Amino acid sequence: MNHRLLDVVVLARDFPARGLRKGDIGTIVEVHGRGTFEVELATATGHAQAILTLTPDDFRPAADNDMPAVRPM
Repeated sequence: MNHRLLDVVVLARDFPARGLRKGDIGTIVEVHGRGTFEVELATATGHAQAILTLTPDDFRPAADNDMPAVRPM
């Protein structure tokens, strides 16, 4: 898969130290040449919750049939 800047992605695993769960939605905000990506995850009101450096194994592209859900942090 060719991931690009501003692609919407879904976490493929939990990141408990950051309070993030598999299924949380983020946006690729930086593409590094070494196969890593900076992904920003935000609250429902748009405030940045976390910026993670991830590999493609850590996320998947968002799909048309994905339904976002809301949970408190």
